[in-house]
Amino acid sequence: MNKFLSFTLLLIIVSFKCFGQFAPSIHNYTLAEYKAGNQNWDISRAPDGKVYVANNSGLLEYDALVWKFYPLPNKTIVRSVLATKDRVYTGSYEAFGYWERDEFAQLKYHSLSALVADQIAPNEEIWGIVKYKDKIIFRSFLNVYVYDFKTVTQLKSRSVIISCSVVDDKMLVSTLNEGVFVLKDMRLEPFFFDDLLKDTKIVSIDAYEGKLLLVTSLKGSYFLEEDQLKPTDFEINKAIKQHQLNEFSVLKNGDMVFGTIKDGLFLTDHQGRKKFHISKENGLFNNTVLGQCLDDTDNLWLGLDNGIANVELHSSNYFFNDVSGKLGAVYDVLPYKGHIYVGTNTGLFRLKDDGTLQFIEGSQGQVWDLEIVEGDLFCGHNEGTFIVKNDQLTLISNYTGGWTIKKVPERQGTYIQGTYSGLVKFEKKNGVWKAQHLGKTAIPARFLVFENPTTAWVAHAIKGVSKIKFSEDYKSIESVLSYEAKGISSPYNVRVYNIKNNISFKSTNGGWQKYEPVLDSIVPYTLLNDVLGKESYIISDDNADLFALKNKAGFIKFKSLDNSQKEFVLNDSFLKNSYIIGYENVSVLSDSIYALNLDNGFMIINSKATARVELYKPKIESISINEVPVAIQDLDKAPIDFKFKESISVVLSSSKSKNHYFEYHISESKVLPKNADWYKVEGPKVEFDNLLDGDYTLFFRTGDNAGNVSEVQVLNLEVLPPWYKDTWGYVVYFVLVLLTVVLFYTLHHKKMAKEQRLIREKYQKAQQEMLREQTLENEKRIVQLKNDSLQNEIKLKSKQLANNAMALVKKNETLQDIKKELMANKDSFSNYYSYKKLVKKLDNSIVLKDEWEVFENNFSQVHDEFFETLKAKHSVLTPKDLKICAYIKMNLSSKEIAPLMNISVRGVETHRYRLKKKLDLENDISLVDYLLNIKN
Repeated sequence: MNKFLSFTLLLIIVSFKCFGQFAPSIHNYTLAEYKAGNQNWDISRAPDGKVYVANNSGLLEYDALVWKFYPLPNKTIVRSVLATKDRVYTGSYEAFGYWERDEFAQLKYHSLSALVADQIAPNEEIWGIVKYKDKIIFRSFLNVYVYDFKTVTQLKSRSVIISCSVVDDKMLVSTLNEGVFVLKDMRLEPFFFDDLLKDTKIVSIDAYEGKLLLVTSLKGSYFLEEDQLKPTDFEINKAIKQHQLNEFSVLKNGDMVFGTIKDGLFLTDHQGRKKFHISKENGLFNNTVLGQCLDDTDNLWLGLDNGIANVELHSSNYFFNDVSGKLGAVYDVLPYKGHIYVGTNTGLFRLKDDGTLQFIEGSQGQVWDLEIVEGDLFCGHNEGTFIVKNDQLTLISNYTGGWTIKKVPERQGTYIQGTYSGLVKFEKKNGVWKAQHLGKTAIPARFLVFENPTTAWVAHAIKGVSKIKFSEDYKSIESVLSYEAKGISSPYNVRVYNIKNNISFKSTNGGWQKYEPVLDSIVPYTLLNDVLGKESYIISDDNADLFALKNKAGFIKFKSLDNSQKEFVLNDSFLKNSYIIGYENVSVLSDSIYALNLDNGFMIINSKATARVELYKPKIESISINEVPVAIQDLDKAPIDFKFKESISVVLSSSKSKNHYFEYHISESKVLPKNADWYKVEGPKVEFDNLLDGDYTLFFRTGDNAGNVSEVQVLNLEVLPPWYKDTWGYVVYFVLVLLTVVLFYTLHHKKMAKEQRLIREKYQKAQQEMLREQTLENEKRIVQLKNDSLQNEIKLKSKQLANNAMALVKKNETLQDIKKELMANKDSFSNYYSYKKLVKKLDNSIVLKDEWEVFENNFSQVHDEFFETLKAKHSVLTPKDLKICAYIKMNLSSKEIAPLMNISVRGVETHRYRLKKKLDLENDISLVDYLLNIKN
């Protein structure tokens, strides 16, 4: 938008009219942080950057990360402090001395007042300490004590001593009623006196353009030139008289700092004209400045009646603070027609010429957006949209929640606003603004960008993004297409931007994405992920050359997409507590001037004058092994050694660095690798446990969230081997080896004897087994021989049986033949009775039953249980059947069986046929084969 007012002109206006309301960056430290007394009487910064504070409870030390507390041996209040290179001098109740680090880097107190204990007055307190040449000067209200690093000399004064100042190698001591004295040859000699200085507290004396500047507590400031005392014409005199000056300092550029008792701090230029007034109203926790210290970089430290503060006077960024709560959370800042307008959650304000806030009547409520549209100041408000003119509000749209307003590309005088209830069109006709709700959608549109004159994108808080198509005449919305399911990484809290003609998206839980028209989908945006970072989102205008980005860590970075401008980071941890989370906004006021909205104020940022950030090499403060401190002298000459499985902790500091942290890399090499992995340390202390034995090199460096790093600090470690890798271990190993050899020999000898015994037993068993097997084999052979003998006997008996059977057959045939002859010649017999008797004898010989019984008995011996088996399987068989089966078993033919059965051959065949049926044999089964092979 057309934010046309040059900030250079604005800066000139503000400088003369309301610059006093602005203030540099102020960092307050509360009692809860430094954990000591509330009152801080004096403050001093050492050359190494550590800050020391004289506190009600003792001495405080701050190394830019942590506060440490050191009580005095007598537990009294510390009233004054001076930090030098090697020592910290403190003054307290009836005592003064110095603190020095021992071999373990721990601060230890050494009393100097003990050298003049008999000279210190009761209830005397040391209120000031200054360094003068090769001496340290301690000041109380009664005496000056000069310490020359050998002895302490007391110098008394007839009047109350108010202050000591070193000017042009002179030590000037100011008193309440006797004027100013100078230290010469260990004596206080009168230097200047004027009746104007009676009953006057001279806070400080400084050189000023060839003369001396005396600043007093309640009488303003004076010039001392050629023994003449003249009041200055400083504008600040009125304020310091009214609010009681207590501390005074001069910056390197001649600007002056006045710390008061009643109204905080005043910073003036060289002519005493007020530039800043820092008090409780604009950021200071307490208005009573008890002590102040300017360091080498004009960084101002304040000891307050309740707390400690640090004011960055050298910063080019300034704050407008309103701790009263009247302003509220700021959402937008805009310069318009020579004035600064501030939109907050409580309403709209104008910053007046005197630096105070003018509330615009009728604007109470949430102000979301301030824009200059066609020369008019638009105010997007919770209740609608207003035009601001002459501190008056005119309602031009009652559609609530004017979040953002954008000009329609290539269309004259037409603007679209995103509101709670959707999109509203603004057009100016005959000098009057008309508002029209475009309908179709009621999507709350906090983010709105145009892709082309008829296409826009809006983002919903929980439903992702939608693509809006407008009609050509912009009287209505033609379509609303949701892209929630078209590639968006997360539908929650999506922000939409038009960056270099690319519709770009950033959600809470995802990286950068963009709309790809060819695919009609949302795809990852590699360029922005690489350049801006996946975790960063833009909180400034998306058409600016320099983007303001907020990253996950909470820091704000300014970066250009093409690296045409140098990037910088607001690397201030105190800012993080002032952001309006989710509604951070950076307004572009001019080419290089920005305004960052904050809670109860805003910050003016000058990108061209951003100070160079310098980080300092870490210093090893202390080392502990198993929580026992170790000496840290000569760390460069010899490594720190400790036993195996012991833990080592290293405390680091980089007191001159700001908004920093520490990183470490551990390596077994002495050389730092180019691509070393660095690990961030939480706080100033890093611990290492369970390191293996060997040599290690620890590399430490200081880093910040802007990516800056310091030089590397190196610490060499040696982890001693465990006992089992040391001499005693080797002795134990030798003894164990020796015992093992003896044991092995003994066991081996026993094993050999056992094996020999087992071999013998094995051979004996084998021999017994062989004998047993041989016996069994012999028995088998005997059995086999017996079987063979029995088989032979069976064969013999079978032959005998067969022979008997054949003999019987032959006998029967012969008897048959004889019978036939007798019958044929029966007539030849004269005695018929003799014939019959002879035939009967023949018949009895042929059918002899005893012969069959003898045959059956012999047959059974040859063929075991043949008849029993046959009877068991075929119970229907008759004795005659059994006989014929036996003959068949003996492999006799039918012709041979017929005589034995005393039947014809045909009768034998008929009987065989019937026998086959009784045995249920199939036609293809031979009767002979069946009987020969029959088994149980």
